[in-house]
Amino acid sequence: MAKKILLLHGWGGSDFPHWQSWLAGEIAKDYGEVCFLKFNNFDTPKLSVWKEQLQERLQSFQPDIVICHSLANTLWMHLCHTNSLQKIEYLYLVAPPSLTCQIQELQEFFPLTPPPHLYAQNTLLVCSDNDPYMTLEEAYTLEKKLGIKMLCIKNGGHLNAESNYGEWPWMLQEIKSKINP
Repeated sequence: MAKKILLLHGWGGSDFPHWQSWLAGEIAKDYGEVCFLKFNNFDTPKLSVWKEQLQERLQSFQPDIVICHSLANTLWMHLCHTNSLQKIEYLYLVAPPSLTCQIQELQEFFPLTPPPHLYAQNTLLVCSDNDPYMTLEEAYTLEKKLGIKMLCIKNGGHLNAESNYGEWPWMLQEIKSKINP
């Protein structure tokens, strides 16, 4: 049975040339089941709206793999606190912002306490040693609090198009290894 992959973007979306839009296309090219959810008002996100949209999509699509980028990590953690999620197979938390982020437009998402459960059998935190939204020290603290593995990329910035993460072959191979073990 084919694995279903759900991609969740952060603040401002992940339009082309962002790696998430590239990855969605690469998965679809191989007839993979992929959903790249576009949240309403992604430039001015509302936590309640995004939570509702994600809950609806999780129920209708029922993914095996969820790949969060940036603010989507925060959104996932908010849903974890509701204890309403079904467990998925793989969760990728890519470039999460600091859980005490001070950006005015995002204030209703923060501060956030790490949830006791991430509702995933396997989770990988993927961060960078020079992300402007989360220090390396904060990433190590998050890894420890969540009890998960972390991959730290040297000089990766926010792991987005602005940091030259359009095509991301490592992520594609990682997902393909989960789809076709």
